[in-house]
Amino acid sequence: MVSIDHLLETITRLRAPDGCPWDREQTHRSLCGCLVEEVAEFIETVDLDEKAHMCEELGDLLLQVVMHAEIARENGDFSFDDVARVVNEKMISRHPHVFGELKLADSDAVLKKWDEIKAGEKSNSTKPQRSALFKDLPATLNNILRARDTWKAVEKKNLCPGDTADREKIDALAGSLTEESAGKQLFELIAACRQAKIDPDSALRRHTQRVVAACEANA
Repeated sequence: MVSIDHLLETITRLRAPDGCPWDREQTHRSLCGCLVEEVAEFIETVDLDEKAHMCEELGDLLLQVVMHAEIARENGDFSFDDVARVVNEKMISRHPHVFGELKLADSDAVLKKWDEIKAGEKSNSTKPQRSALFKDLPATLNNILRARDTWKAVEKKNLCPGDTADREKIDALAGSLTEESAGKQLFELIAACRQAKIDPDSALRRHTQRVVAACEANA
């Protein structure tokens, strides 16, 4: 793939002693803000269905990956080739129904097998796991996604959240939701929080923590 080779060469040149002063100064930590911003800009192109702009924003995301890989290569940690190899091996390992002999009937079976394989990978990982019940989520994950993943674990593992979450009410609400109605209700609830002088982000974060605590206490 000639284009990716050219990009790798460009970033190496920018990071060289006689390259760009700004690029040379960057670190994994200093680039985190840029990465978050680029992800947000790409998501916006998806929402607006701007195909040409989407291509450009994917390029900006790729640039962030290449920059981090180049910094790691300079430090002797890993290279872009290592990044590509690891994720390729992961995709092959997690798709035994494509690259192996396993037969899976549908998407639900695929996702179940994916989770089983992923759990096996994590059991062999050196990364410390904070909870046996809940996924070890990044501290910087936004609280809506954190609540979503918490409820996913509650459902998959049939956990008991006590009185912190009414399953029947949630099931009934889910049965009538569309993306449009969900967006409207979320907006109205956030607006109501503003009127009531409640920080909705903090309220959601704290309640999610209560759900986790209740499930762990009842496990």
